[in-house]
Amino acid sequence: MIAIRRLAGSTGRRWLAGSIAVGRRPAAPWAPSRVVASPTTIVTTARPVDVALRRLSRSANRGRLWFAIGAVGLLFPGRIRRAAIRGAGSLAVTSLVVNTVLKPATRRRRPLLDRTPVVRQLRREPRTTSFPSGHAASAAAFAAGAALERPASVLVLAPLAAAVGYSRVHVGVHYASDVVAGAAFGAGVAMASRYWWPAAEPGPVLRERTSAPALPGGAGLVVVVNPKAGNGDDPGESIRTRLPAAELLELDLAADPPVDLAAELADRIPTARALGVAGGDGTVAAVAAAALRHGLPLAVFPAGTLNHFARDAGIRSVEDTARAVEAGDALAVEVATVNQVPFVNTAVIGAYPELVRRRDALTEATGRWLATAIAAGQVLRRQRTLHLTIDGKPVRVWTLFVGNCRYVSSPNAFPATRPRLNDGLLDVAYLRADTPFSRARAVLASLAWVGERRHAYPRRLVTELAVESLDGPVQIARDGEPGERTSTLRFAKLPDRLVVYRTDGG
Repeated sequence: MIAIRRLAGSTGRRWLAGSIAVGRRPAAPWAPSRVVASPTTIVTTARPVDVALRRLSRSANRGRLWFAIGAVGLLFPGRIRRAAIRGAGSLAVTSLVVNTVLKPATRRRRPLLDRTPVVRQLRREPRTTSFPSGHAASAAAFAAGAALERPASVLVLAPLAAAVGYSRVHVGVHYASDVVAGAAFGAGVAMASRYWWPAAEPGPVLRERTSAPALPGGAGLVVVVNPKAGNGDDPGESIRTRLPAAELLELDLAADPPVDLAAELADRIPTARALGVAGGDGTVAAVAAAALRHGLPLAVFPAGTLNHFARDAGIRSVEDTARAVEAGDALAVEVATVNQVPFVNTAVIGAYPELVRRRDALTEATGRWLATAIAAGQVLRRQRTLHLTIDGKPVRVWTLFVGNCRYVSSPNAFPATRPRLNDGLLDVAYLRADTPFSRARAVLASLAWVGERRHAYPRRLVTELAVESLDGPVQIARDGEPGERTSTLRFAKLPDRLVVYRTDGG
């Protein structure tokens, strides 16, 4: 009682009463900026909303709430995974800048607690300065970053981020201006991330729908199946089950010596109403060329490792293609050529053809992904500079990519997608050899799933392209398959469109 009488006036009595009322260990009454609530606001009953907001505020400490959501998102491939990665990356950058630069620079003291009921207050008060709110900044950064990749996520993440921001005012540890400023900064960081990693555009924009022969049960369909495609499973088994009337022709188009596809199809073309293909992108390109040559529609069954063409066409499974074949639904897509040889995705010169050869040699022993990593390290270490002229302009490069239609991120970055397969364009990009550490930066950018900076990796869109090698013949790879060596390359688009089976709902 003697100690209580020594407390300074009413402030001391309010401090002791508040501590007893909520069962806390009394804090020093002289602690700066932490005056507890008055008796009229201390003795109250916590409402469910108070409890919920306190818990929500604590759950977002150090970004735990958002990293947990991001971890779940990583389990789903495609745009959801991209959303999780961009959201978490934006949060990490935002948190670093807020806590190491902005808060120390402003040093704003936190609000007094004399107007905040004790039942709202956190058990442990923050020790950092007030401006801006780190919780609000991190919440906005994650929500905005995820929404760039998956716009529908804003319906869930935006209200949750707003609730986290409000909770910091509700529990009395931030001014409203702290929250507004933090949210604005976090959202700005997320939007700026598009400079380093362009956001994927919403699904394929397939504006040239057309019709193709409807083939019930696959009758009249000849499907070229690569038995070594993908993970080694038989890609023909599910096709036989779903389209029992289709004729399957198993061919390893990467065999040595190479298979003569035209000769294998010669007896079947006169009676075929459509061609199909189950294999990787190299196999797809070969069969697509045959379909164009004979004026037949093409059915693509995803069976490769990456299935770039099928993915960009909106074809996700054998079932998707089977439905389209039976219904006669299709779209018209463009095919590019280099020296009059077709390709459906990309044509590349430089390190990539050699990387493909070494990857394929190692795949059986190590698996595809480890083989790719080992091959990349071996090839890039010994890669020599290429001296080219691109439309008459001399350049020094490590590698040159030419894409069939526009990609939404650099072709060397994964994953890269095309919003349209009929835009009339070639996407040209090359990795410069006259900028410091351009190879190392490109590798790190690819490993981080982001695009290289534009000054080291220039890009442009053209309708045709002429490339000359000043070093003599160089090897070209079309759709991941090594091709011939040549010193003159002419890129263009075929005037005729390729008709590809694809369902309206695919």
